Amino acid sequence: MIAPEGSLVFHEKAWNAYPYCRTIVTNEYMKDDFFIKIETWHKPDLGTTENVHNLDPNTWKSVEVVHIDIADRTQVEPGDYKADEDPALFQSVKTKRGPLGPNWKKELATDEECPKMCAYKLVTIKFKWWGLQNKVENFIQKQEKRIFTNFHRQLFCWIDKWIELTMEDIRRMEDETQKELEALRNQGQVRGTSAANDE
Repeated sequence: MIAPEGSLVFHEKAWNAYPYCRTIVTNEYMKDDFFIKIETWHKPDLGTTENVHNLDPNTWKSVEVVHIDIADRTQVEPGDYKADEDPALFQSVKTKRGPLGPNWKKELATDEECPKMCAYKLVTIKFKWWGLQNKVENFIQKQEKRIFTNFHRQLFCWIDKWIELTMEDIRRMEDETQKELEALRNQGQVRGTSAANDE
């Protein structure tokens, strides 16, 4: 496949001001006709906060709220499934959390001792290209849901690896990861999530 110069080059910028985070992806070829913006609010609840991003009423009406259940295997693409990253099978040695059953959210709501957190993600996509706009925007939304589902399943199942980390440990790991990513970018080998499982 031959693509115009710059059309396959994406730039990602991320800001972490926890509990709020923002990521913006742009493309130099499409300029102002393309972006993906992901805004995240982390709240200590079970997904019960309405319109957490404080969108105006007209915008809020057009938002599709998608609930991700990390324990629901039917929300995972068959090619993405890994038994060792399945919260319905995993139990933490250090925290004794898991496995998550079909009623885990209801059970968690009544557990005063266990901390709770919901990551509210607002994904805004602009792909202004006549004849392709809706199809591409819907495709990207589907891929973002797939990425969020897989990532948060991993996050739960890897709890024993991170539960005892200090902020100093995390910052050191972030610095190391940044250096590793820069080295990988300089090698020029293409990496990432493939959408091959989709129609």
